[in-house]
Formats: sequence, C-alpha cells, structure tokens
Amino acid sequence: MTASRNPPLKSVQTPNTGPSIAEPTPAASGSGAPKVVGRQAVPSAVRADQQTGDGRYPIAWLTITAPRGAVPTVTSVCACGRSLFVAGQRKALALITDHSDHRARCPLRTDQEGIAA
Repeated sequence: MTASRNPPLKSVQTPNTGPSIAEPTPAASGSGAPKVVGRQAVPSAVRADQQTGDGRYPIAWLTITAPRGAVPTVTSVCACGRSLFVAGQRKALALITDHSDHRARCPLRTDQEGIAA
C-alpha cells in the first residue's frame, strides 16, 4: 500500500511568546492583578421617554379585515382574556357590536373605587 498524499487536516501551531490580547496587563507593582479605574460618568445612549402619557393604555383591540370581494373577518381581543374571531358579514357586524358592549362592561375598564370601599 502506498501512503496517503492528502495533507494533514490541522496545521501545526507555533507557540506564541508575546503577550496575549485576552490577558490583563500587569499592574505597576509588577503583580498580575488588573488595574481598576474609578468610575466616570458616561452619557447613556438611552434617553428618557419624551412622551409623557396621561396614564391610559390600550386593553381591547378590534381588528377588521374586509378585502374586496372576499369574506370579511373580525377579531376581538381584550387583556382580560377575551379572544373571539368570526368570518362573514352578518357575524362580523354582530361581533363589532358585542365588542363595543364588552368595552363598557370589561372588569379591567370598570371603576375599582367602589369595590375597595
């Protein structure tokens, strides 16, 4: 049999005698401990939210899709856990009305002051 003429898969590495980038530089005293620099104020890239809201946030969403010539669909989702989907014009109109009624009686939207008292 003849020896394989394929080169080795790994190359031979020569040892590096210079300092490594990943190693900390020695302190002035000659020890291997890294130097600690005092904290300095650095401007943050994150800025405060310039929009000061009035405390309101959305909790109910009504999504209506009515492509031209196709069957309309409606999705009613609320943060209280309500999630309904219908297809068809008659059912879509009924769900739109039901969504408006739900907004008036949703436990997340009702005033909680009377319950605590």
